Amino acid sequence: MSSDVLPFQRALVEKYDRPGPRYTSYPTAPHFHDGFGVADYRQAVERSQQGEPKPLSVYVHVPFCESLCYYCACSKIITHNRERAAEYLALLKREIALQAALFDESRELNQLHLGGGTPTFLSNDQLKGLIDALARHFRFAPEQRREFSLEVDPRTVTPVQIHELREMGFNRLSFGVQDFDPLVQKAVNRVQSEAQVAALVDAARDAGFASVSVDLIYGLPLQTRDSFDATLAKVVALRPDRIAAYSYAHLPSLFKAQRLIRDEDMPPPGRKLELLELTIERLTQAGYVYIGMDHFALPEDELSRARHDGTLQRNFQGYSTHAQCDMIGLGVTSIGKVGDAYSQNVKTTAEYAEHLEAGLLPVLRGYRLSEEDQLRAELITSLMCHGEVRFAEFEARHAIDFRTHFASALDQLDEMQADGLIEIKQQALRVLPAGRLMMRNVAMAFDAYLVPGSGRFSRTV
Repeated sequence: MSSDVLPFQRALVEKYDRPGPRYTSYPTAPHFHDGFGVADYRQAVERSQQGEPKPLSVYVHVPFCESLCYYCACSKIITHNRERAAEYLALLKREIALQAALFDESRELNQLHLGGGTPTFLSNDQLKGLIDALARHFRFAPEQRREFSLEVDPRTVTPVQIHELREMGFNRLSFGVQDFDPLVQKAVNRVQSEAQVAALVDAARDAGFASVSVDLIYGLPLQTRDSFDATLAKVVALRPDRIAAYSYAHLPSLFKAQRLIRDEDMPPPGRKLELLELTIERLTQAGYVYIGMDHFALPEDELSRARHDGTLQRNFQGYSTHAQCDMIGLGVTSIGKVGDAYSQNVKTTAEYAEHLEAGLLPVLRGYRLSEEDQLRAELITSLMCHGEVRFAEFEARHAIDFRTHFASALDQLDEMQADGLIEIKQQALRVLPAGRLMMRNVAMAFDAYLVPGSGRFSRTV
């Protein structure tokens, strides 16, 4: 495991800051194809039932938002029509029944995550109905083994509702803050007060939530070093268990909402790296552990403990302690991974309704991993989560000679080794402290499908 020291070497960060995958999957989502359909998904489930059954994880996509955040690149539907949510929930319950029928009843559901959109667009009664439907069709793990989380827009809930969410069985919350500066909030059309967020964080603690997370974004319009420093100070004062600080990718040619951001409000070149350096400095000084990518956690948090003991994993929700699960994706656009296959649902509510009203799973596309894919996926996960791959252990599991099998990839890493970002010795490849911010670049060398300059990826730093 790499050291907790996280040096920020501006020249090297700038050198390696290029577009690349986030590796929440391998192969990445652009390689999913429509040749993979419902029959392939059913076969993947059948293969997953062989041997020791894995526990289950469920991701539910709730696409609705009341208002448009200009920076957002997520799949969403902007509406005030609450009837649409009721109609969508009825369809979700049909999909829950269809999916549950495929899996052995002995398989426990121990992880649930609601993402969006805005999951709290749904009323608490609607959320309770959703949980009840899942409980009817799946076998929930005992409460001490559950990780039930949802993303919360602080503008959509009250402290009383936070207590109600805990009573439903949710034990983790993620609050979308992004930035506390009023000018930045206005520029991205997401206005919420520090007091509003603080009251909800206090309510979550009073209600007994096991983990509270806060999301931030750096590189937004009108952000300055001083303004974001003030936001970081306010977040640190709230002392959330986890903080995710995401880099804003301004791609107005791809995402229509981003065209509402004024070009003259965008920070100058170099500001984003300045804000990243500031974020790392402030959060590590405040006692947060750098987990990887954009994630920080308190030392006692499960992610920090998993990173320390070598059990950290990665899936479509980012870093996780439950990636040994088979993941079922529910709702429009959602992605799942069951056994050796990824699957993604249809992208519009009209298509979603058409499939489910016909009694069909709404699978749009997917991908079955080959043995080589599985080998490389394991390697990339090891690098992204543990910062190293030990050759002898890997060779024993896969019956290969590491240096021969990955000769081309190792050649690609010569420059990173010369720059002091990694070391390749007889026994292992290790990411050095100076290279931890560039883990995606290291992983890219082992991506057999990556064509330099192709694909629409965020920048690696």
